[in-house]
Amino acid sequence: MLLKNAVVLNDKFQLEKLDIKVSGDKIEDVGINLSGSEEIDLTGKKVIPGLIDIHIHGSNGSDACDGTPEALNTISEYLADHGITSFCATTMSLSIDKLNAIMKNIGDNAGSVKGARIVGINMEGPYFAKSKCGAQDPDVMHSPVVEEVEGLDKSANGMIKLIDLAPELDGSMDFIKKMSGGKYVLSTAHTSSDYNTAMEAYKNGASHATHLYNAMTGYTHREPGVVGAVFDSEMKPTAELICDGVHIHPAVIRTTFKILGDDRVVLISDAMSASGMPDGNYELGGSPVIVVDGAARTPGGALAGSTTNVYQCVKNCVSFGIPFESAVKAATANPARVIGRQDEIGSIAKGKRADLLVLDDDMNIEMVIIGGKRVK
Repeated sequence: MLLKNAVVLNDKFQLEKLDIKVSGDKIEDVGINLSGSEEIDLTGKKVIPGLIDIHIHGSNGSDACDGTPEALNTISEYLADHGITSFCATTMSLSIDKLNAIMKNIGDNAGSVKGARIVGINMEGPYFAKSKCGAQDPDVMHSPVVEEVEGLDKSANGMIKLIDLAPELDGSMDFIKKMSGGKYVLSTAHTSSDYNTAMEAYKNGASHATHLYNAMTGYTHREPGVVGAVFDSEMKPTAELICDGVHIHPAVIRTTFKILGDDRVVLISDAMSASGMPDGNYELGGSPVIVVDGAARTPGGALAGSTTNVYQCVKNCVSFGIPFESAVKAATANPARVIGRQDEIGSIAKGKRADLLVLDDDMNIEMVIIGGKRVK
């Protein structure tokens, strides 16, 4: 496959007129006036890297916590149709027995999904503060345990990438020290931590913040909270943003990009099974969720994930005033780097996987290529 005459978002995240030669599942070359067979003329089109969602629970009526191969495949195919080519299946605060079964299902079936690839697991819970439970079950929340995670990761065939936790819980700092710096990314999440505790967590090895602003202490002029620690830490943690227009005001999204820069923002959907579905009654982690006008909430009114997808978040960011290049980078190169897959996915460069999107001038997706194969 040879993609000709497109304006390509290159590996420096600058738009440039280039050709892309695909061989097998890899990008064989990127350059000017390339030759090859199966030419596709993309004059007037843009090509960007396939998007990566490292925090998504479900879509199209299915959830990763359903614990079935069919659910994973439904999510995978829905994401591929919407320009997401890789994702981390995200779990919830559930009993360890239930999580073991869910992890095993993901580990055993990740390689057989037909759309977007599963490139890891985001373990969102149960190591959270009950005061910041959000839509998750407070009854199963407890302090982090190294042996639990090691057992869960064994069930998952080593696929756990992110471990989300509240750093103020007993034993959290020791857990962070032991589990960070290797295969796991430790992320502050669902936490009532103050600024000093969050700063200590980042100093000790936490490097990420789960859905910044949501389910954590906010930023005020006397109590900077977890958000202030993300802004202020010399360790420069990355931070997730749900840019669905419901979870965070556009002005806050613009401000966050200005403070952190486009290297540290990671766009996520935090989507639940209602993504791609009509308004109505759903479940998230076994708890009831009501979707009205596209906003998912618990019966008590707490936000319960989203019904968006990362490509829509990219489009929203651009409409909010974020430069196109920065918005795409936050949904491709940045999440790839967070999970340690930057040498394989997240940008358009020779030798990387041929995960590509073709867009028209109005940012509509015209083509999706995953591993060198056109899926849309």
